[in-house]
Order: sequence, then structure tokens, then C-alpha cells
Amino acid sequence: MKLKTKSLFIITLLFLFTFSSLLSPSLQVLGKSLDEQIAEVEQQIADLEKAISPLKDEQKDISQKVKYSQSQIISITNQITDLETKLLENESDLEVQKILLSSRVKRYYKNQQKFDPLLILLSNSSSDLIRQYSWYQAIIEKDRGLITDFGQKIATLNDNKTRLEAETQKLAVLKKDLEQRSDFLGGEIKKAEDYKAELSQKQQDLIAQKTALFSTSVGDVSSSQDPASRADYNPGFSPAFAAFSFGAPHRKGMSQFGAFGRAKSGQNYEAILRAYYGDIRLESIDSPGSVSTTVGSLPFEDNYLLGIAEMPSSWGDKGGMEALKAQAIAARTYALSYMGWRMGNRNASGSICTTEACQVYSSSKASSVPETWRKAVAETRGKIVVSNQTNEIISTWYASTSGGYQYSYNTLGHNTPGLWDTTCGSQSCWPADSYEKVSASPWYYKGWYKTRSNVSCGRSHPWLTEEEFSDIVNAALVYSNDRGTLPYLSQVDSGGCWGGVDPNTWSKEKVRQEANRFGGAVTSISTVDTDYSTGGYVSQLRFQTNRGTVSISGEDFKEIFTLRAPGAIHLKSMLFNIEKK
Repeated sequence: MKLKTKSLFIITLLFLFTFSSLLSPSLQVLGKSLDEQIAEVEQQIADLEKAISPLKDEQKDISQKVKYSQSQIISITNQITDLETKLLENESDLEVQKILLSSRVKRYYKNQQKFDPLLILLSNSSSDLIRQYSWYQAIIEKDRGLITDFGQKIATLNDNKTRLEAETQKLAVLKKDLEQRSDFLGGEIKKAEDYKAELSQKQQDLIAQKTALFSTSVGDVSSSQDPASRADYNPGFSPAFAAFSFGAPHRKGMSQFGAFGRAKSGQNYEAILRAYYGDIRLESIDSPGSVSTTVGSLPFEDNYLLGIAEMPSSWGDKGGMEALKAQAIAARTYALSYMGWRMGNRNASGSICTTEACQVYSSSKASSVPETWRKAVAETRGKIVVSNQTNEIISTWYASTSGGYQYSYNTLGHNTPGLWDTTCGSQSCWPADSYEKVSASPWYYKGWYKTRSNVSCGRSHPWLTEEEFSDIVNAALVYSNDRGTLPYLSQVDSGGCWGGVDPNTWSKEKVRQEANRFGGAVTSISTVDTDYSTGGYVSQLRFQTNRGTVSISGEDFKEIFTLRAPGAIHLKSMLFNIEKK
């Protein structure tokens, strides 16, 4: 089943498409994947398109009808012109025939005196007179027949002309009505398009701030775990509901915590790279002497790579030395690919930035290199990842945590595999035996309630009351049945953030009223069951509620949850779970 996704905001989407060369491996994955945050706005706009598509379809249909009516009017007008021509011809022929008939009738009556039947019987030359009499009679009857035919033909032509003129008038009226309807629909569509632009600004600003981009690579120091974001946290009330994401939003390329887990499980760096990048080989090349960066020209192997701060060097002392080597090769390959180095043109002529927008380079790390990282770079010197599919270098994306499933992506014609990143190599042992769990990634299973800038909007944990969670379920229920309601389903509690609540937002009571249109509102929830696709995402959620079972697609729920949830509470990934306590 093909993954259907949602995304963050259209401004970021356009930025990423326009400036894709500025993205870090992890952030570039965001731009390329469209699986997580970057596609949310695109989906929101697509949903509005669904709402106005009937108008567009009707306008298109009307446009076709207008064109057809116009062609019919032209056709009928041509037919009328032909009829008028034929009428003129027949009327002209009729006049000639009438003149001929009149002349012949006069001759007939004039000569009728000559053909007195009694005289014909007594005449010695009666046979000649009879022949003449019969000839005149035949001519007159023929003329009379022609006049009758002409009269009927002219009457038929006049009837057809009258009918066609009436049809032309009707078509002209219909064409005018259709054009007026088309103009009206055009105005309505323009209003919808204008509102769509407004939607992409208002609601997506909210989503953008809640799910603000953050460094999805591990960085030089691993993130510490927030106890409040863990599933075993006690919110102090019951029933309580929380949404937990598996992984952060990038989920393509090499999982850094997954690589750490694989290294601890005994895999070497080549096996690790093959696992994440697929049908590849490692080749040793003569690296460039120096590369251009935003902080100046740097020796490539002996400074730039030594200063890459994308994975904790401490992992080398904790069983992760092979993960560090895999990271060194991925960083080297990514940088060369980014700067335009190719197998057929080994000149890294481009420049690379030194922030998370590309790869993080730390001058302090380069000047005081941890021994484990120095060893990882030195022992893999010149090694890069090359595709067996294309015999070309690839862009080796990577990031911290995928949640146990890596999406496939295409880079320079090479396709990476989609895979369950588990010790058993399949979904059957997920989530308990993911390599990211082996390495204890703090982002493997997390409830997100803060933004990148640590804003929590007054919330100290991601847990929701039953009323709050039921409101989100009702909003998702309404949205899944009526896409046009999206503009009214923003959060009702901003926690003092984002400039307050959107004035278009429906209250909880209003959402309950709307939910009554679709089988009844949800007021209590006893259990939540999650169905996971083999493609690494939530396909469906099933809620046991006061009104029975309510089923909502994973994508619809994720979109509404992130939009409607209070404060900065949100989902990072399409691979998630709902906890209840």
C-alpha cells in the first residue's frame, strides 16, 4: 500500500524545493520524503481542493456545454442558411412553374374549344385530335403535380426553418444561462482559492510553530531523555491519553541510533551501510585536498571531516566504533555528493555550509578531535558509498531515529530499501527488538509536548484528559467525513502561545454538534487499538466509545491531532501509538 502522507507548511515546502542544496542529511530527508511534516500543508490544501473540486468539475462541465451549445448554434445557423437557400431556389422554381402552368392552362382552355367531343366523333381526322387532346391533358396534369410538390416542399422547408429558429433561440438562452453559471462558479472558486491561501498562512503557521524543525541528527552529544515525555510518566489524573511518536520525522537513510545498535550487535561498518543504503559498494578514492565551506576553505580529510559533529564520539567507547566508521563514510559521501563530486568528474567544485542545514562542522572539535572519531575518519580514509545500480556516488542521508522503519528514497538514480530496522529483519519483532531500542534512543518512543525552542505553552507533559482527547477524536471524525470543516478545527487552548486561538475555530460544543451529523459525538473512550501498515505507518485507529466503535485513518488523526491538540502537543511521525492510563 502506498504511503499517504501529510506535511508541515507550504512555505517550508517551497523553501525546501527551491533550496534543497542547503539541507542537511536529516533535514534534506524532510524535504525529500514528504512523509512526515513537510507534506502536512500540502495535504491541507489538497483537502480544500477536494471541497472545491465539485465546483471546478461543474465549471468544466458547463464550459464544455457552452462550447457544445455554441457549436450547435453554429450548426443550426448553417442549416437555416441552407434551408433559406433551398427555399429561395424552390420558390424561384415554383414561380417559373406557375408561369408555365398559367400559360399552358390558357392554351388548354383556348384549345379546349377545338376539342368538342361531338366534333371529334364526327371528324374524319378524330385520331389526330384525340392525340392532341390527350397530350395537353398530360402536360397540364404534370404541371399541376409539380406545383403541388413545390408547395409541399416549400411548406416543409418553412416548418424546418421555424423549428430551427426556435431551437437557436433556446440554445442562445441556454448558452447565456451556462455562461452566467460559469461566471458564478468562477467567482466561487476564486473565493475558495483565496481562502486556501489564507488557510496555508493561518493554520499552517500554527503547525509550523508546534512542530518547528529541529536537528534530527544526534549531534555531538546525545539528547537526554525528558521523564515527562516517557510512557511511564504519571500525569496525576485518570483517564489520561497521550500520543507517542516512534522516531522523529525524517525516517530515510541511515538511522544513527540504529547504526549504534547494529554495531553493539556485532555488525561492521560495511554491513551497517548496506543495511540502510541497499545495493551499494564501498570504493576508495583520492579525496580532494580541500573543500569550500561557509567558513572558508578547509582541508577535507584532515580538518573538515574531523570536525563533523553529527554523532557522539563517546559511542566508540560503548561498543559503537563501527557506527562511528559508518558515520564517517556517510559524512564523507554526503559532502562530496553535495558539492558536485561525481565518479566521472571528480571535482568538488561546490561549497557546503557548516550548520545543520548541511552537515554540522565544529572548528573546536576539529582542533581537539576525540580519539575515537579521529580513528573512525582515519581508518575509512577515502572510502565512499557507490551505487551498484548506477555506479555513481549517492547522497547518503542520515538522522537520529526512525522509529524502527526506514522509508525508501531515490538519490541520483539509486533506490534505497524500505525496511524494518529490527533484529529479526521484519515487522514481527517490532517494536520490542528494533536496533534503535537496543541502543536506547531517547527519541524511539516519545510524547512530544515542546517545540524546538523548548516552548511548552504551559503544559508539563503530553497527557490529555478524556474531555480533551474526545474533542480531538470528534474533530477527526468530523474532518474525515467533511473535508470542508478543516478551517474550523484548530486548537481551542493555545496555552498563551501562537498569538492566541484562531477566531475561526469551533468550540468543543460546536464540534460535538457537528459530530452528531456522523453517528454521534464521542464523550468517553474505553480503549484505543492501532493498526500498523507493513509500510511503516499507522493505517487506522479504532476507538471503543460511548457510541460504539469509531474508526479513523491514521493520516486523518495525525493531521487533526497536531492541529487541535492543546499547547505544543503534537505528533512527529506517521508511526505512532495512543497510550491510555
